[in-house]
Amino acid sequence: MPLTEQLTKMILIRNVELYNPDFMGKHDVLIAGGKIISVLPHIEELSSALADTIDASGMMMVPGFIDAHVHIAGAGGEGGPSTRTPEMQLSHMIEAGVTSVVGCLGTDGFTRSFESVLMKVKSLREQGVSAWMYAGAYQVPTPTLTGDVGRDLSLVDEVIGVGEIALSDHRSSHPTIDELIHLTAHARVGGMLGGKAGILNIHMGDAQNPFAPLYEVALRSELKLTQFLPTHCNRNHYIFEDAKQFGKKGYVDVTTSSYPYFADIEVKPSTAVKGFLEAGVPAEHITMTSDAFGSLPHFDEKGNLVRLEMGLLKSLYDEWVDLIKREKIAISTALQTITSNPARILKLRQKGQISAGKDADLLLIDSNFNLKSVMAMGQWMMLDGQVVRKGPYEK
Repeated sequence: MPLTEQLTKMILIRNVELYNPDFMGKHDVLIAGGKIISVLPHIEELSSALADTIDASGMMMVPGFIDAHVHIAGAGGEGGPSTRTPEMQLSHMIEAGVTSVVGCLGTDGFTRSFESVLMKVKSLREQGVSAWMYAGAYQVPTPTLTGDVGRDLSLVDEVIGVGEIALSDHRSSHPTIDELIHLTAHARVGGMLGGKAGILNIHMGDAQNPFAPLYEVALRSELKLTQFLPTHCNRNHYIFEDAKQFGKKGYVDVTTSSYPYFADIEVKPSTAVKGFLEAGVPAEHITMTSDAFGSLPHFDEKGNLVRLEMGLLKSLYDEWVDLIKREKIAISTALQTITSNPARILKLRQKGQISAGKDADLLLIDSNFNLKSVMAMGQWMMLDGQVVRKGPYEK
């Protein structure tokens, strides 16, 4: 069906095994105007003039994935100008089942800009998916648009938090605790005024006891540990062990891209999520993100760059499948990490569930966990395993 017809015709998907992300059994789902209109065990048949009906028997439907840490405008550069990574394309999202993305700068807050990420967010929105961004980069003071992260959060619709701010890493600007308190407080108040999460996305480096600065911020202020979303919590085994304790009070994010590149160093993402659950970390505190299009450098003990890889969005889908097949985690629990949890933590109120009134972001997956169809904002982006909508410069 031509995409233009979707503006006037409804879509009725029948007989699908629905995960919301909790298992709901067999349901019908009615979609119109980019929204989910109705979710019921049975919806009366509609005429072909009003709706296109799809029989999804034997398929599961899940919410579109939310990848809350992607270098959408490119990143990297630790090995010099030739190692800068490229921008993400629309098809990269669709092939990974990602319908919502949060962009960030990363290491390079010097030659890359807030504005470039913001314009990429606007571009992705025009292409039919959902996108937001973090203000800032590794450095403190961190890049902003208005001169203050609180103002960015208050005034710029696309900005929902701050990050990724680097701690416990030789590439960090090593902010003091007072600087961290000031930054976190401004993010919180700016978020409150703008109706945003105002959360700090924290890059966790390889240093020992990496969560110490976050505990110190909470100890010396009225700020809570849940004001932070530390990522790369599986980057090595001692950070992973520390994260098991932090995750009982705050949030922990597992990076999917760097495995299997650094399998001898990192904890496999699916194994990390299972380990958190077994250690008593609430399922609601765990997220997974890809770190896609970020550079994945490895430095030797002298600080020399010895290897450089690039993160891929598809890793998020692959590790979700491994959570279910390899780690034997329930589908609904595995789904939380990339749907309802990031939606709740980041206050993306229209995302993360398949319910009446929510945005029509959904995936259809076969019984072997092959991604077959992707819908974003009520528009088909993939049908029967084929990407049907690509970015303007994609072949």
